[in-house]
Amino acid sequence: MAVSNADGCSLTSDVGEYGRNSDGRALKESNFGMKLVNSTLDLPDPSPLPGQDTNFPFYFAADEAFPLMCTIMKPYPKRGLTNRKRVFNGRLSRGRKSVECSFGMMSSKFRILHTTIGLNINTVDNIVKAVCLLHNFIKKEEGIFSRPRGKKGNDDDIEVENEEEPYPRLSNQRRATNPAIATREKLCDFFLTVDGSLKGQKRFCV
Repeated sequence: MAVSNADGCSLTSDVGEYGRNSDGRALKESNFGMKLVNSTLDLPDPSPLPGQDTNFPFYFAADEAFPLMCTIMKPYPKRGLTNRKRVFNGRLSRGRKSVECSFGMMSSKFRILHTTIGLNINTVDNIVKAVCLLHNFIKKEEGIFSRPRGKKGNDDDIEVENEEEPYPRLSNQRRATNPAIATREKLCDFFLTVDGSLKGQKRFCV
């Protein structure tokens, strides 16, 4: 399990968890996950989103396998999605592409990851750690971020309709007892504001 930045470089990685274990369990049992849960991870202080007055926590974009936290944003469940939630899921998926591309490029350059490594477990762990470091070195030397060949995003080739429809102002009316749910709701609302929206994001509603 690894955390990747927007440039496709690994910021931290946890190696050695058995593949049969869930991503959520891997996170919970990792040093990174424990620090994240205990709020001892060295993250930037919360700051206002563009055009907003209240502070918002820095967060990691994750998929459905991870727990929803104030510092981990995951998609809404697919069942019963509204257009508002579809936009949120699309925007979050857009951000996660850097992670997917990072692992894709790592796998394409280091073919040893394509098969079972028939070595001692400790040696395998060291190989994977070395791959992460070499991947970062190559990325910084190349200085170019691109998708693996043949990789297309979920938002490619989708027609956009009603692009000029105005976005609503951020609402404070939605309430949630769970802080993590409330944080996701606030981010969801922000993506529909003038300051938080992106051109073409309504394509996620089709």
